[in-house]
Amino acid sequence: MTIGRLAEAAGVHVETVRYYQRIGLFPEPARAYGSARRYGPADAAHLRFIKRAQGLGFALDEVRLLLQLAVGEHCAETRTLAERKLVLVEEKLRDLTAIQHVLRGLVRACGAGAPGCGCPIIDRLAGEARPTMPAGLTSANRRDLR
Repeated sequence: MTIGRLAEAAGVHVETVRYYQRIGLFPEPARAYGSARRYGPADAAHLRFIKRAQGLGFALDEVRLLLQLAVGEHCAETRTLAERKLVLVEEKLRDLTAIQHVLRGLVRACGAGAPGCGCPIIDRLAGEARPTMPAGLTSANRRDLR
């Protein structure tokens, strides 16, 4: 199949395929002189693997590692990589829950504000009245919300 059909079969854009080829994540097949490159079903499966891994939050460097681990018996290393990713996802979920809590408080404060007194959300973001930060919020996200 052509690169266009490959991209369609894998559910990605042609430019995504070309980008993956440029960074060495996806092989570029040889082509006979004067003809188009041809791809097979295994290439579409390879692209779908990349997109599924990205959908689970793996960065392209981690996807590259997963692809290397897929060749041979590397289940323990793959599990370790997935466990590390799970820890990061759980941390992000805690942070997002804490941010959600702060935003709910800001929205409630806005609804409780008196007409003509300015906006409580803007005032708090401007530092006039700091939003109360939940204990679980990481320091990086605390800085972003202050």
